Amino acid sequence: MLDIKFVRDNPEIVKENIKKKFQDEKLPLVDQVIELDSQRRAAIAEVEELKAARNKLSKANGPLFGQLKKAEGAEKDKIQAQIDENMAAVKADEEALAKLDATVADLEEQIHKIMLVIPQIIDDSVPIGPDDSANVEVQRFGEPVVPDYEIPYHIDIMESFDGVDMDAAGRVSGNGFYYLMGDIARLHEAVLAYGRDFMIGKGFTYCIPPFMIHGNVVEGVMSQTDMDAMMYKIEGEDLYLIGTSEHSMIGKFIDQIVPENTTPVTMTSYSPCFRKEKGSHGIEERGVYRIHQFEKQEMIVVCKPEESPYWYDKLWNFSVELFRSMDIPVRQLECCSGDLADLKVKSCDIEAWSPRQQKYFEVCSCSNLGDAQARRLRIRIKGEDGKTYLAHTLNNTCVAPPRMLIALLENNLQADGTVKIPEVLWPYMGGTKVLTPKKK
Repeated sequence: MLDIKFVRDNPEIVKENIKKKFQDEKLPLVDQVIELDSQRRAAIAEVEELKAARNKLSKANGPLFGQLKKAEGAEKDKIQAQIDENMAAVKADEEALAKLDATVADLEEQIHKIMLVIPQIIDDSVPIGPDDSANVEVQRFGEPVVPDYEIPYHIDIMESFDGVDMDAAGRVSGNGFYYLMGDIARLHEAVLAYGRDFMIGKGFTYCIPPFMIHGNVVEGVMSQTDMDAMMYKIEGEDLYLIGTSEHSMIGKFIDQIVPENTTPVTMTSYSPCFRKEKGSHGIEERGVYRIHQFEKQEMIVVCKPEESPYWYDKLWNFSVELFRSMDIPVRQLECCSGDLADLKVKSCDIEAWSPRQQKYFEVCSCSNLGDAQARRLRIRIKGEDGKTYLAHTLNNTCVAPPRMLIALLENNLQADGTVKIPEVLWPYMGGTKVLTPKKK
């Protein structure tokens, strides 16, 4: 969310940014919001004038009341008439003020709604393109391998271990849900526990946040488009199920002033995640790649503005390091302008290699949101000089099984159907080093 003063002073920059994001339908909003802001400021100026006039009249009545006590006859009537005239004018001013206050409130609401959909100014380094087809591969880590034996579909691998039941989940909850069982369920939890300890080892504070948040927090952490496509609302209550723990983690700082000497705030969080996946290419009936419910280990940073580029690079590199520690080849993909959500300044995906598909697929997403979330949620940092300024916020996926499971199973599947467990996961698997299928 941009500062209205920035929009007012830099309308062409804002419009050019909208064009770069291929959202030309939003261009008229810039002039519209500037006009509404002009009306708002004019109304506020009129409010101040009326308040000054009202105060002047009220003060004028003070001496007149004193004179009234001493006056007699016609002089007393004259003073009383002046007092009545002033009181009538004060009342008229109060009525006019009430109308103006309502006008200002209405204009501010209109401005707020428009400002919520005008996108954040993207970083100069972001590649320009209309959609994810224009995302740019930056670098690869690890050598992608295609074995000389067939890699089955990930559900088939899981089923060979009696590790998944999509049919039962469909009967209980519908498409987009699953039961994980046995070794696969344990591997799922091992990955999450390893991700937790990996981030704690990087100095991040571990947190388990609320899994439901108020609507004002939702509005603060994401765009309206993303909210409509993702969030499940609790009927009859001002509560939403989180789509990622980033939402409640950043929401933790709503209306807070963070002392500068306590920044950066670095936290890693576990949560279940719930997503409608509205507008996606459908929920796979057999797969667990795009689903309504999953678990995730997340990382967030709240820092000084000048530090956010540093933390952006640090966060996505953590993802690379974690995946490479499990011998999974990955690549970094820079998200283009048209693929950035409106609150994001810069974003990249970490994609894991799929030997079955012989291509990479998304497993992590790292974003620098600049001051967008901080402005919406009023998250400020207080400097040593006592002055406050907006924080910058960042987030990144640590691990999000079952997508992580897909990458792990495919890249560690052996010709005989067994799956090697990466060494870093052995302690979390009770020392188990190889999973042996229960059926071929």
